[in-house]
Amino acid sequence: MDCQAETISLGKQIAERRKELNISQADLAEMSGVSLRTINGIESGHANPSLNVLAEILQVLGLVITLKERVIHE
Repeated sequence: MDCQAETISLGKQIAERRKELNISQADLAEMSGVSLRTINGIESGHANPSLNVLAEILQVLGLVITLKERVIHE
């Protein structure tokens, strides 16, 4: 799995949801307790958030983390 591609996808999803809610990056940072620099880095695909940071952001945006099973080739 390409981790960089997954990070970019995650960042785009966060940015899209934030924009749907008419929340600026600065407001999201303040509401989630995550730095503006981190929010910007996640949305641009240059930062990999910890699960704790991601949970704080997703709570503000009304999103949840869903895990999916994938096929493992031996």
